[in-house]
Amino acid sequence: MTRVQLIEDLQKFCQKATSKMKLPLAVQKGDTQKQVRAPEIYKMRLPDSQDPKKYAPYIIVQLVGSQQIQKEGKPPFFTAAVRFIFTVYCDDEQEGAIMLLNVMDRVQQKLLAKVQVGKSFLLDVHEPLEAIIYPDSPVPYYAGEMAGTFILPPTEREVDFFGK
Repeated sequence: MTRVQLIEDLQKFCQKATSKMKLPLAVQKGDTQKQVRAPEIYKMRLPDSQDPKKYAPYIIVQLVGSQQIQKEGKPPFFTAAVRFIFTVYCDDEQEGAIMLLNVMDRVQQKLLAKVQVGKSFLLDVHEPLEAIIYPDSPVPYYAGEMAGTFILPPTEREVDFFGK
């Protein structure tokens, strides 16, 4: 299983966790009425990072690092650090901040309850699942992030470099 598969499984996981949410969209040119939908889930980046506001509400699932370690006499261990970036839109500042927390809580609670993502990945519950709210998000957009570590199936070495 690869890191790409982890990101794809996390995308599906977030979609399922937030699919019943109805969040407002920013009014775009030509819109005649307000619209609502669940957050869109993007892998690694937005389709166009030059205009991120037009995509709200959204979640970006982003791999930020990984490590595969194998110490002498020990099995290999493979982890990946993943960041979830959340953005919502709302004209009411108090309501917008609460909407952001609600979306973040849905994903966090589901991760902590299930722990397993897809068939092959586990949230490392021995590492922090951190959440940060961006206090300086430009109103009427509200943003935050969550970061956690996932355990991946390791790649087994075919050659013993330890020279036994």
